[in-house]
Amino acid sequence: MADRDCSVSRVIIGAGCNRIVNNVSWGACDLVAFGAHNAVAIFCPKRAQILTTLPSHKASVNCTQWIPTGKFAFRAKHLSQHYLLSGDANGVIILWECSLPERKWRYVLDAPQLHKKGVTCITGIMVSEEKAIAASTSSEGSVCVWELILPSTAGDHCKFSCIQSFSAGPKPMVAISLAELPGNPGHMVLALGGLDNKIHLYSGVTTGEFVLACELKGHSDWIRSIDFSLPVCTNGLNNTLLLVSSSQDKGIRIWKLVLRDPLDDSEKKRVMSLASYIEGPLLVAGSISYQISLESVLIGHEDWVYSVQWQPPLVASTDSTGYHQPQSILSASMDKTMMIWQPERTTGIWMNVVTVGELSHCALGFYGGHWSPAGDAIMSHGYGGSFHLWRNVGVDYDNWLPQKVPSGHHGVVSDIAWAKSGEFLMSVSHDQTTRVFASWSNEVCQKEEYSWHEIARPQVHGHDMNCLTVIHGKGNHRFVSGAEEKVARVFEAPLSFLKTMNAAASVGSNMLEDIRDDVQVLGANMSALGLSQKPIYVQATTGNFDKSRGDGFDTLESIPDAVPVTLTEPPIEEQLAWHTLWPESHKLYGHGNELFSLCCDHSGKLVASSCKAQTVSAAEIWLWLVGSWKAVGRLQSHSLAVTQMKFFHDDSFLLAVSRDRHFSVFSIDRTGTDEIKHKLIARQEAHKRIIWSSSWNPFSHEFATCSRDKTVKIWAVDGGTLVRHILTLPTFPCSVTALSWLGLDRESNSGLLAVGMENGLIELWSLSIGKGGNDTKILLKTALVLQLDPFMCHASTVQRLAWRDPERREDGQSIHLASCGADHCVRVFAVKLM
Repeated sequence: MADRDCSVSRVIIGAGCNRIVNNVSWGACDLVAFGAHNAVAIFCPKRAQILTTLPSHKASVNCTQWIPTGKFAFRAKHLSQHYLLSGDANGVIILWECSLPERKWRYVLDAPQLHKKGVTCITGIMVSEEKAIAASTSSEGSVCVWELILPSTAGDHCKFSCIQSFSAGPKPMVAISLAELPGNPGHMVLALGGLDNKIHLYSGVTTGEFVLACELKGHSDWIRSIDFSLPVCTNGLNNTLLLVSSSQDKGIRIWKLVLRDPLDDSEKKRVMSLASYIEGPLLVAGSISYQISLESVLIGHEDWVYSVQWQPPLVASTDSTGYHQPQSILSASMDKTMMIWQPERTTGIWMNVVTVGELSHCALGFYGGHWSPAGDAIMSHGYGGSFHLWRNVGVDYDNWLPQKVPSGHHGVVSDIAWAKSGEFLMSVSHDQTTRVFASWSNEVCQKEEYSWHEIARPQVHGHDMNCLTVIHGKGNHRFVSGAEEKVARVFEAPLSFLKTMNAAASVGSNMLEDIRDDVQVLGANMSALGLSQKPIYVQATTGNFDKSRGDGFDTLESIPDAVPVTLTEPPIEEQLAWHTLWPESHKLYGHGNELFSLCCDHSGKLVASSCKAQTVSAAEIWLWLVGSWKAVGRLQSHSLAVTQMKFFHDDSFLLAVSRDRHFSVFSIDRTGTDEIKHKLIARQEAHKRIIWSSSWNPFSHEFATCSRDKTVKIWAVDGGTLVRHILTLPTFPCSVTALSWLGLDRESNSGLLAVGMENGLIELWSLSIGKGGNDTKILLKTALVLQLDPFMCHASTVQRLAWRDPERREDGQSIHLASCGADHCVRVFAVKLM
């Protein structure tokens, strides 16, 4: 194996959006950027897939901004290079380059760190093909204006420099927008909104500094979003600029900036109209001034309005460089709705013409709304890290329908496990959910054969999830999960999930075998406290469905019943959040502290569990008998929490590693139907720091351990009574946090060891183990096969690694490796051996 090569490709990246305003940007390239923990994730709305993640930030990403944005898509059709700015909670701003023809990403540079605290918002516009102006705000109150010089030829370097840094007042600014002033070449206006309830307008030139021109008052609470339109044509002249603002006062205001008619004062006094009484201040830019007035106040949302955005301009049919700015505004609110506002044709009064939203009782509103560059789709991101996308599919009239989007956890993903035959992957997270990812084969995916999606959310809990294990063996799909509570919970797949998996699976799937007559549970309902999930029986579905159509959905004051159905396409967020739950069948009581690790044997008869511990008694490993769920053993060896447990491939041994730097090997002997005998055969201090993970060799009695001391060690069990150290891999650059051993060839006892690290990187090592002539000397060959590209890896600690069942692989096919991390991501890689 040492001389064999392998290649790795992405299969799926599952990740949720950071729970913060201004975190999402939809660019002119029709790609969406968002922050996922300390990485920037890029997804394609047309494919509903996350394409890549960009790792370099050391803190959580707060905001992203494409250059050019979707607002300037009509000018960017010929551009092959697009740029992205991302800002994080440490005040760092990073510039990225995307080459569209190759779909390759490149880190360009870190901006000079002038912000001392987290970046709250970034905006930017291209003033020419070689130059862009950007501005950023920070939570300590500073505002920076940046000049970005773009390379004119391929291979040249970008220049990103600060041309001005100032403070807009004692309170931080959290909303910002830039625009070029109409009829005044080279002059720009910068709008700032924040915690002082006022809009600050600054005028400046593209090569100089901005100065405060005026302030707009009207909002009675924090201003959360502002956006300039492109110049609007009135009376044949582009002399008007519109500014829309939204606030926590639940209102939206539209402001009009009109190029001032150079009338003298005496003539101005004689021109009397209604506008004379509502005119606001003047904005002076050089020798030209602009009259500001309040155009309209939009009232319709019932909660804070976090986002407003003008519809991107439409390309004029007669001129490819011309445009028409639609009078259309998208707003997103914490009242769980997005609205499109347009002026009525006859009266000009702004009205709400489209309302979309999420009716799920567990939704907590939208943090931002965004137009697609073509203006035919709208997207929001919510409190739960989820995306919601609607596309206008109507021809003669508007018809906005929900679309598939990528999804994933919005907290640390703490554990993963493949289904017993590898049909799907399960994950648990500190976002208090358990999720199922699987491939979906249908006629839409003929080119790629299949695509991966989140297809179920079996558990939505009230505590952070720490661990899970899938029950192997015959029978229905079951899993056990552990959270920040003393109880382990057992779940069983309902009939709706089994039928959905059969619809999603490729030809030759054995899921039909699991759809048995004795599965009488169709789905599950959430309890009022959000801890237990009660079954919905097949015979009782009619009553439940009728109840779910009652007042609960209309008032959203009571928890509605779920409506589990067989899905014929990958589900959207509203279906995932409520209608794909699994019923809870048992609770396992015994541990005195919060659950930390779970493991099931290969025959599906025993489950081992451990909890957080600082004493020997609390660090006991409990053994549970699958089916009756009786506690049949309590294994003592460690003094601190057991971090991971693994059963030997014939279930005769149980390996445990702990925070106390020791590993333990127990022999497991099944003497009867309900009787288990266990014996500690080895306990050894293996590392100098915490042992995070371990993995057995699937073909023999060797196992690997890894630790915070940056080492991976290989051990062998001799004669079932003695464990000895046989090799230490070369020291790694940081703490090693995850291991998974894949067997490749039983005769040569060779395999691949996947190694995950604290910095998010993953390596593949080949291991070949043989014995000498006297059967006591072990010959071990190791080699580093592959270091995965950092753009493919996690941006933070790798929590778990898990190979898919290799017996499902045919010759020439790839083997799937799953990983999860502290960067909120679940990843599946296809590893192909050459």
